[in-house]
Amino acid sequence: MIPETLVRDHTIYSCVMGSRAFGLATEGSDTDRRGVFLAPTPLYWRFEKPPTHVEGPGEEQFSWELERFCELALRGNPNILECLHSPLVDHVDDTGRELLALRGAFLSRRTHATFVGYAAGQRRKLDADLRQYGAPRWKHAMHLLRLLISCRDLLRTGRLTLDAGPHRDRLLAVKRGEVPWPEVESWMTRLRTEADESLNTSPLPESPDHPKIETFLTRTRHTSALRAL
Repeated sequence: MIPETLVRDHTIYSCVMGSRAFGLATEGSDTDRRGVFLAPTPLYWRFEKPPTHVEGPGEEQFSWELERFCELALRGNPNILECLHSPLVDHVDDTGRELLALRGAFLSRRTHATFVGYAAGQRRKLDADLRQYGAPRWKHAMHLLRLLISCRDLLRTGRLTLDAGPHRDRLLAVKRGEVPWPEVESWMTRLRTEADESLNTSPLPESPDHPKIETFLTRTRHTSALRAL
């Protein structure tokens, strides 16, 4: 089966991500689309297995097969978890609604390590840009700050919120390069400290509900197989 056909015919959930989902879109912002498709179970009975992800067929479109998506979400991958919480849903079917109903089962205190680890990697890239070009990539700095805000608030409340809300204007000022780098650095450091301090008192469980997600995935695969008989 052509990969693009899996996306076109078997998508269970799709949404808009990026600046539009974060409430940080400006004129000319891209529309990044992300989705989850369910490869029919009989395709796994072949030597050549279905792809774990597909780029396209539309511009700025990327999709994961359900099992791969769940694996990454259980590991606390920030991009995957945020995809589940996008306020801009393009498409969702019954299986997709089940997946969304389970999004809280993917959240745990482990997200502290994954979010902060991802942020640290992005910070190193900003520091490299600063050394090489004399200035950071301000758009990347804005998104790093937004991620740290999201991480801190997730640990504090147990809820993952994408929209920048009251921070929007200041974040956009960072994107435009209007906030001095030392001030941006100080904000990043403070947010990281606040995220660290929120870990031990977080309402999140220690680990995600792996059995619950596995039960959902197994049942979904079984249903798909029965439909093929």
